[in-house]
Amino acid sequence: MFATRQHIKMHKLLIFNNDKLLRRALTHRSYVHENPMEGEHNERLEFLGDALLNFLSGQYLYCLYPEKGEDELTRRRSALVDEKQLAKFAIEVGLDLRMRLGRGAILDGGFQNPNLLSSTFEAVVGAYYLDKNSDIEAIQAIVEPLFDAVPENIVDNRANVDSKNRFQEWVQKNITPTPPKYVTEQVGGYAHAPEFVAKVFVCEKVYGIGSGRSKKDAEKAAAEDALEKVKNTD
Repeated sequence: MFATRQHIKMHKLLIFNNDKLLRRALTHRSYVHENPMEGEHNERLEFLGDALLNFLSGQYLYCLYPEKGEDELTRRRSALVDEKQLAKFAIEVGLDLRMRLGRGAILDGGFQNPNLLSSTFEAVVGAYYLDKNSDIEAIQAIVEPLFDAVPENIVDNRANVDSKNRFQEWVQKNITPTPPKYVTEQVGGYAHAPEFVAKVFVCEKVYGIGSGRSKKDAEKAAAEDALEKVKNTD
């Protein structure tokens, strides 16, 4: 008899001292919208997890590739923690079975939605860090094996196509060493399917505007818009 997902050993990332903290990390805005008594959704934890993953992936790559320069490391970091890759991590640790979504999000295929999967993974990373008394080494021990398992060719391929990194390289080469600044806000949509608009600024000037179903998608679209505009002026 084949083993089912329920019989597979729980991943270490899901073993918490504070079960309420894990519950919040798994709770999407759409679930709270339909269950107002539930309390807080996971977006603040997502913010924390995003910052942690950027730091840990940067540290990981810095140690792994002592010969590579800043631009190459930046591209690889972006590839290692992009939406598609984080969604794969989420499925690997079993979050696709545990996300707490509203009915609308479920009907829209939320359990397979890369944006929801990646956001939940970030939230769980942030929650795990807090659960372990803000011990960076505890979360590092969890995420580095996930990074190790990403095939080199995937990182190489994605590192060459990220629009935000390409625009940052153009800015630092042609205008200023200061990275572009993105300002992103939700402009509509539903709790399970929000719409975001992002503007990318360089020296307080808007260079591009983009929209998307997630903040990351909107920022990438803004970078692509900026790249198209500067290409047309070169």
